[in-house]
Amino acid sequence: MEVNIGTARITLILGDITEQETDAIVNAANPGLMGGGGVDGAIHRKGGTEILKECKFIRQTLYPEGLPTGKAVATSGGNLKAKKVIHTVGPIWGEENNREPELLAEAYRNSLALALKMGAGEAVAVSSGTAALHTAVHALGIGRGDEVIVPAMTFAASANCVVYEGATPVFVDVEPQSLLVDMDDVKAKITARTRAIVAVDYAGQPCDYDRLYSLARNYDLALVADACHSLGGTYKGRSVGTLADLNVFSLHPVKAMTTGEGGIITTESFEVAHRMRCFRNHGVTSDHFQRDQQGSWYYEMVDLGYNYRLSDLQCALGLSQLQKLSNWVARRRKIARRYAEAFSHIAEFEPLSIGPDTESAYHLYVIRLNSTSLSADRAQIFAALRAEGIGVNVHYLPVHLHPFYRERFGTGPGLCPWAEAAYESILSLPIFPAMSDDDVEDVIEALWKVVNTYAVKTRSAAVAGTR
Repeated sequence: MEVNIGTARITLILGDITEQETDAIVNAANPGLMGGGGVDGAIHRKGGTEILKECKFIRQTLYPEGLPTGKAVATSGGNLKAKKVIHTVGPIWGEENNREPELLAEAYRNSLALALKMGAGEAVAVSSGTAALHTAVHALGIGRGDEVIVPAMTFAASANCVVYEGATPVFVDVEPQSLLVDMDDVKAKITARTRAIVAVDYAGQPCDYDRLYSLARNYDLALVADACHSLGGTYKGRSVGTLADLNVFSLHPVKAMTTGEGGIITTESFEVAHRMRCFRNHGVTSDHFQRDQQGSWYYEMVDLGYNYRLSDLQCALGLSQLQKLSNWVARRRKIARRYAEAFSHIAEFEPLSIGPDTESAYHLYVIRLNSTSLSADRAQIFAALRAEGIGVNVHYLPVHLHPFYRERFGTGPGLCPWAEAAYESILSLPIFPAMSDDDVEDVIEALWKVVNTYAVKTRSAAVAGTR
């Protein structure tokens, strides 16, 4: 075996190497990775023992009759050459470094492209964001008697996926300025039954994943990023999709990109990815493309799975959309900057705060009404803006206040006071890439008109003055 790596991260698992050789390769790829402090954060927290264990699992899963031989594969920044190469565990940069052809089947094409875009090692495509959340929770082995921490301010699917597996969602409050998960409440509600934390990137802003990851590791918990709002966002320069043990995305039509309907889960673990691919395919260990490549008809159902597959037609749409994602996210950010500029001198409401370490994808642009400065409540402001032709909305009724959760789990008002207070005052303004500059100004002018009508005191500042 010849190994020559510069500063590139390790992207290949080799067959027939020792734990010590694996450690040497990882350290050569990026000094400091063994301590978990490499520039790519959560991507690189594997030592030689863990990588070697995964190597064996991959070999047994993909190549039960032996490894392919005589292959030499190049990575960015250097070359890895060996007689036996079995699978990648990280992103391969550059068109010349594609994954092995037998892995490019059906939804793999879409998920591989997204994995490369984000810098994730594995990505699994499924039929919806809800299916992605369910698949992630199932892959972690969560079940009856277990608890999973979920923020209250989110769409119901973030908690429903826990209930699907027979576990109990434990609702935690959010920070009042950002509506992201409250770390102190998370820590306070961890028990001996807690198995995982679901962190929701509300409105498109990534959570504080360094703190979340540290907390999860201290209590031996899995960390799931519900990144359904944040595709295209970053945290400390790292892309969403690489920040947690499992990262979940929605490809619903209103999201940053779409496959008509669909979802993606990214991870660095091939073993977990394999479990998820089985689960989306009725619990069957291989799909028809893999069996065709192996010249085999035989398959086994090893788990009670679902038909959560994403079709080739949807994947083709997703690949086309992926090429436009960066421009679409950039447009959302431009609209958000214009809103922030226009609203900077208005006391009757304020946008959510954005942390210094994050770049939001702005799936939503949420404002909070200041009830002390207005003579109308949120319902009246909502109705007035709709009458002006502005498609405002409210995201969300805290999950623990839905009738199902009240009846099944006994939740109710007072459990998450910040989330409950926020619900009474928030409005989501229109924000999507196809909005013209005139559309944006129409929203600004209508909001100013309505707020000025209901303001307790008439303000001298006007939106026109910020234009």
